[in-house]
Amino acid sequence: MSSTKGGPPRLTMSQLREEIESGETDTVIVAFTDMQGRLQGKRLEGHYFLDFVVDHGTEGCNYLLAVDVDMNTVDGYAMSSWERGYGDFEFVLDLDTLRRTPGEPNTATIQCDLAWLDGSGPVAQSPRSILKGQIAAAAEQGWVAYAGTELELIVFEQSYEQAWDMDYRGLTGANRYNIDYSIVGGARVEPLLRDIRKEMYRAGMVVEGTKGECNLGQHEIGFLYDELLRTCDNHVIYKTGAKQIAAQHGQSLTFMAKYDQREGNSCHIHLSLRGADGEIVFADPGRDGGRGELFDQFMAGVLATMRELTYFYAPNINSYKRYAAGSFAPTAVAWGTDNRTCALRVVGHGAGMRVENRVPGGDVNPYLATAAMMAGGLHGIREGLTLPEPCVGNAYLADYEHVPGTLAEARDLLAGSAVARAAFGDEVVDHYVNAADVEINAFNAAVTDWERVRGFERL
Repeated sequence: MSSTKGGPPRLTMSQLREEIESGETDTVIVAFTDMQGRLQGKRLEGHYFLDFVVDHGTEGCNYLLAVDVDMNTVDGYAMSSWERGYGDFEFVLDLDTLRRTPGEPNTATIQCDLAWLDGSGPVAQSPRSILKGQIAAAAEQGWVAYAGTELELIVFEQSYEQAWDMDYRGLTGANRYNIDYSIVGGARVEPLLRDIRKEMYRAGMVVEGTKGECNLGQHEIGFLYDELLRTCDNHVIYKTGAKQIAAQHGQSLTFMAKYDQREGNSCHIHLSLRGADGEIVFADPGRDGGRGELFDQFMAGVLATMRELTYFYAPNINSYKRYAAGSFAPTAVAWGTDNRTCALRVVGHGAGMRVENRVPGGDVNPYLATAAMMAGGLHGIREGLTLPEPCVGNAYLADYEHVPGTLAEARDLLAGSAVARAAFGDEVVDHYVNAADVEINAFNAAVTDWERVRGFERL
């Protein structure tokens, strides 16, 4: 990957202070990313933020890492429960994340880490903390990780409120046909997409561009790669901002992995390592394919741990409906050079050489997914794993292991993963195994439309 040059201006604390005092900015959002990849936090009045929160911080209920997607309290979490009293944890401001809030004028956002109020340290189960642990493990070896995420979405003509009232059935896609790479098709949704691009640039992201995709109303907005943590921070800001901007247009959009029977939303993750001084460590023009030994070992580790860490790439029941043979959502645990039928695709050359993980969908939590890639890759380097032969041709037709077909299978593989427990710790693995159990149990208790149509009269 080539080095980042220029880019949008980033908001500083001195600027924010001046804007609050002048009245230009009146609100500051402080938020962290929860297990589901959502921003959770508070909107604070600007002067209060400066006078009390910058130096002393703020708190939030620790149930925020122990609820389901509907914010219901659920059993099984060691860190937060009725027995423990549902206390607070501290929002630790990361001032390096300060930015203007996309879709909200006169507002700034700061992303946070989480720490226990008793001073015992970070909340290990926080997705951002999990990733920072893997970034630190790479730094101990003199490496810095860089990443880019390619996130797809589907735009609908109805608002979020209309979609809710319609039970999300019969929604109208913003395009009526496949508009993959279509300039005409993109123009139909350009008023919304242009506002998203502009607002993301204003929020400090380097926007590459927009392209149409295959499903009806499906699009992708691309961003330039960055250091791994900042890429994940940008990712969750983008998802939140895009939804807010769509609402302002009277429309809605979804990042769910599989909305209907057509193409799902992917989130391809591109990742590479460099030396601390910017040295290229993944490429070696003297070796076969131009890949360095370190790259081969890293990719061998990601491949070897693909099945046991799939939960972090596909965290929901719906995630697994995206995987289908003969589609661009891979099922084969294989790698290839510029081969989109494989779970891992080698892309670029020289400074731009990287691995693309094609398994995650649009519903992925970027911190957890990239932490899993880092854990697998560093395991491959430590163990000196050998990369198998690349897949040439259609990986769906070859004899490869497949990614888990259900959340339940991924849950069991994660629970038994020695690599995950060594990388993240038992408390983290057990926490996310319980999160999988919560989703599985909720789904098993639900009666779907499919069941009613199939069985109301005819069974």
